[in-house]
Amino acid sequence: MADAVVIGAGHNGLAAAAALAAKGWSVEVFEQADVPGGAVKTREVTLPGFRHDTGAMNLSLFAGSPFAQAHGAALARHGMDFAPAADCFATAFPDGRWLGVSTDLAVTAARIGGQSARDAATWRRLVAEFGQDAPHIFAVLGAPMTLRSLGRTALSVARQRGIGHVRSLARLMLQSPRAFLDETFESERVKAMCAAWGMHLDFAPDQSGGAVFPYLEAMANQSFGMVIGRGGADTIVRAMVGMIEAAGGSVTCNAPVAEVLTAGGRATGVWLAEGRRVKAEKAVIANVAPSGLARLLPRGSGSARFDDGLARFRHAPGTMMLHLAMDDLPDWAAGAELRRFAYVHLAPSLHRMAATYAEAQAGLLPAEPVIVVGQPTVVDPTRAPEGKHILWVQVRMVPGTIRGDAANEIAARDWTTARDAYAERVLDIMERYAPGLRARILARHVESPEDLEADNPNLVGGDQICGSHHPAQNFLFRPVPGFSDGATPIKRLWMVGAATWPGAGTGAGSGTLLAKRLAG
Repeated sequence: MADAVVIGAGHNGLAAAAALAAKGWSVEVFEQADVPGGAVKTREVTLPGFRHDTGAMNLSLFAGSPFAQAHGAALARHGMDFAPAADCFATAFPDGRWLGVSTDLAVTAARIGGQSARDAATWRRLVAEFGQDAPHIFAVLGAPMTLRSLGRTALSVARQRGIGHVRSLARLMLQSPRAFLDETFESERVKAMCAAWGMHLDFAPDQSGGAVFPYLEAMANQSFGMVIGRGGADTIVRAMVGMIEAAGGSVTCNAPVAEVLTAGGRATGVWLAEGRRVKAEKAVIANVAPSGLARLLPRGSGSARFDDGLARFRHAPGTMMLHLAMDDLPDWAAGAELRRFAYVHLAPSLHRMAATYAEAQAGLLPAEPVIVVGQPTVVDPTRAPEGKHILWVQVRMVPGTIRGDAANEIAARDWTTARDAYAERVLDIMERYAPGLRARILARHVESPEDLEADNPNLVGGDQICGSHHPAQNFLFRPVPGFSDGATPIKRLWMVGAATWPGAGTGAGSGTLLAKRLAG
């Protein structure tokens, strides 16, 4: 028997387990995959010595998270290490130009000034104001999602900045990326550079509620830089597992859970698929997608409203991943300076991003998807043999279920058949921006939406963010209205993970909030 049983060793489940273990709770974590980490894993999927992040690469949110602040010393003892990036992200354009954000404000402003002097001045103003606004925005994102918590934050902002500023922040939270960017900048290139961050989630340019994410990523990268895991993103996973085991807990892989056990309206433990029962004295914590929780409760939760909410939970479009072992970095047509950046976005315009999202939502293979090219070995050379490199290529968006091809070139309607053909389309696009790229590829590994879900059932239809973040399914409504604090109708049964508030990202927010609620 354990005080807490955690279903799923994603980083939120591990954070909850590690924080509870640090408070003296006995914890057992069960993971269906062969390694822990969920969407934060590092594997040699191409060639020996080439370590690829198969999910998340950017660990900035974790590095600055309340969990890392509270447990930084213990995490460091168990090997957590970061590699900082000063040249954070850039966008390459089809005409051979580029625009990017580095931590040197003068350098970034000069780049933007080459597009618009007014935009450069606006960028400087936004950065100066970010220092005042960021604590309030992060307070919302890092606090329990309750009306009381929102009220406290609004009152704090009103006292410090005035009621007008409360309205401004609330408006930002509700705006679409296009609306915010159109009223803020005049250069279409500056707008595209920022809007690409919305596509990391499911915020196309015209989706309300999406403005805050391009704003936060742009300002945070400018102000603080970016970090990735030294040796791989799994540095945080290995460190949390180390914390749990050092406290006497356990993390067991290849151990799928078949059912959550209940009695008298309370969760009492779990049945493992192998047939073993594990009792939980204080809590069962499910780090699973809503559909996964429904499967674990074959007789339902006892609340039709909650069960219907789980069934209605909407997932975002899918993702394809390409992992490339490289003889050298891309020779970017826009200039060699792009080889220094952690991320290079191939998302040249708001129009292209909007079209890509609409095509994917309609079930079509986008004619030209948004491509995020991660260059982790620029920041951390230890991930590949000396002189070699890896590329982390995230293709956003693609449909989980294929109904057609927007370019009318690929006839396949299943990912098993379409995967390699669509990967060639992606490489064709990359080749336009970096001629000779294919000749530098030593090996490649392609993962379709179906492959992503097979490895991690939480990524339904290849949805790497585990659920749409549109306003009707975010904040007080995530994952189900009335249950935004991770609670369920079953006492002692809790949810964590990207499907719960505060949503996707590597900040371990839901796991940290729950552990604080349970153990202080």
